Amino acid sequence: MNIAKDYFKKQWKNEEFQHSYLEEKVKLDIEYQLANLKKDIQSQKSKEELIK
Repeated sequence: MNIAKDYFKKQWKNEEFQHSYLEEKVKLDIEYQLANLKKDIQSQKSKEELIK
């Protein structure tokens, strides 16, 4: 196993790390979805397509 995976596994045992990691992941997921929504709006997709 590589060094990064080992380090991540060790850090994952820390509750504060888990919380921070998951919080940051949610933020990135939301930013990604927002960017896609903006792109879809700019391409003038219909309201029905945007809601999906």
